[in-house]
Formats: sequence, C-alpha cells, structure tokens
Amino acid sequence: MILKVGKKEKENQAASEEAVLEQETAEAVEPEKETAQPEEQKPSQLEELQKANADLSDKLLRQMAEFDNFRKRTAREKEEIGAVAKSKCIAEILPVLDNFERAMTTECTDAEFKKGMEMIFKSMSDALKKLGVEEIEAQGQPFNPDLHYAVSTVENEELGSNVVASVLQKGYQLNGKVIRHAMVAVANP
Repeated sequence: MILKVGKKEKENQAASEEAVLEQETAEAVEPEKETAQPEEQKPSQLEELQKANADLSDKLLRQMAEFDNFRKRTAREKEEIGAVAKSKCIAEILPVLDNFERAMTTECTDAEFKKGMEMIFKSMSDALKKLGVEEIEAQGQPFNPDLHYAVSTVENEELGSNVVASVLQKGYQLNGKVIRHAMVAVANP
C-alpha cells in the first residue's frame, strides 16, 4: 500500500506540477495580451487626450480674451461716466462764475470786498483750468455753430460777414468738448 500511495502521490505531485507550469505559462501569456491591448488603445487615447487638451486650451484663451475685453470695456465706460459727471458738475458751476464776473463789473465802495470777490473769482477760474475747462474765444472770430450760439444779429460794416460782434454769455469747453456754447451776436449774416 505504501507503494500505491507513493505512486499516487507522485502522480498527484506530477499533476500539480503540470498545473503550476500551465498556470505560469498562462500568466506569462496573459500579460502580453494585456500589454498588447493598451498599446493598441494608447494612440487613440492619446489623440483623444490631445484633442481634449487643445479644446480646453482654446476655451481658456477665449475666456482670457473675453475677460480682457470686459476689463477694457468697463474701464472705458467708467472713464466716460466720469467725464459726463465732471461735465455736468462744471456746467452747474458756470452760472456761479458768471455771477461773480458780473458782480466784479459793478461799482463797489468797499475796496476790500471787491478785492475778496476778485480773489474768489480768480480761485474758481484757476480751479476750472486745472480741471481742463477753457473759455471759448468768440469776440471777433468767425461764427462757428459748433462753438457759438447766435442770439441776435447786428449790422456792422467794420466787421466782415458772419463774424461775432459781441459775446452775451461766455462759452466753455472741457478737454475739447463744448460744455456751454457762447451766446453771441453775429455781424452781417
């Protein structure tokens, strides 16, 4: 019986060795199949990833350009709003400046008071100049409807045709844009 058991053990051992060899061979073959499939799939996956990367890069560039345009547009709008507000504020101050100018042309018995008015007028004029406000030259200039507002006409042979004979109210510009047209009388229309 020992022999029989020994033979059976040898057969079992041989069979298990064969099974182990087959399993090792199968494992050795399987990795080749596994590596073969990813190699076949890698170029298509790589192309897909490259395409996705290109799409995302394009989207990023577009978003960056859109944000840059938005930033520039809002800065420009902010500047325009500031210019309009500045213009409106100055337009409201101009009648006060006109009143100071009229007050300085009237007779005044108090010299100190008149000097104080002149100082205030000069101070306001200087402040407006610093802001970019300029008086529109009109007296003796050819009539320009972009700068002048004709209120009346006069006959004057000394002046040429369509020349400003007198200024009834001064006009002002802010950085080249008219805030208030000069009210004028035009000679020989």
